[in-house]
Amino acid sequence: MILEIVQYGHPVLREKCREVQEVDERVRQLVADMLETMYDAEGVGLAAPQVGVALRLAVVDVSHDPECVSYLRVNGQDAELKDIMPLVFINPELEFGSRKEKSPEGCLSIDGIRAEVSRPADIKARLPQIDGGVVEIETDGLLARAIQHETDHLNGVLFVDRISPAAKVRIKGRLRRLNEE
Repeated sequence: MILEIVQYGHPVLREKCREVQEVDERVRQLVADMLETMYDAEGVGLAAPQVGVALRLAVVDVSHDPECVSYLRVNGQDAELKDIMPLVFINPELEFGSRKEKSPEGCLSIDGIRAEVSRPADIKARLPQIDGGVVEIETDGLLARAIQHETDHLNGVLFVDRISPAAKVRIKGRLRRLNEE
C-alpha cells in the first residue's frame, strides 16, 4: 500500500525515533509499504518518520545506478549493489571516514528543494536486518550518502539542517511556505 509521505513542518520529522525492539507482522508490513511508497515516489530512500512512524527503520535502493559507488564491502567481502538492494535496516550505527564530499540532495519530505550537502564520503555502517541478522557495509558514493540521509531522519535531522548558511538564506522563503502548507 502506498503511504502518505509527510512534509516539512510535520513534527514527526524532528523526533528522535525509538529503536525497533521486535520485528513483528506490523513492522514487516510497514517495510513492504515503505518500499512500495519509495518506488512510487521515485526516491532512493525512505525512513519510517517520513510516513509518520517514529521508528528507527529505513529502506534504500540505489540499484538504478550500479556505478554510483566506487567500492562496496559487505561483511568484509567485496560485493555488488544488486546483491543487497533493496537495503532494509533498523537501528543503524554509522562510522564516518574523514574525507568530506559535497553533492546535491533532495528529500521526499521537502518537495521541490535541492541543495548541496557536505557529508563524509566514506562510511562503515552496522545495519541490523529485520530477519535478525546484521550486515556491515563499507562504501562511498550515493549509497553512503543515502544511508547517512535516512539515518539523519531517524535522529530528527533534515538535509536542510546540513547546508551552508548562504544556501539556507536562499531557500528560507520556500521552506517557510512548505511549513505553512
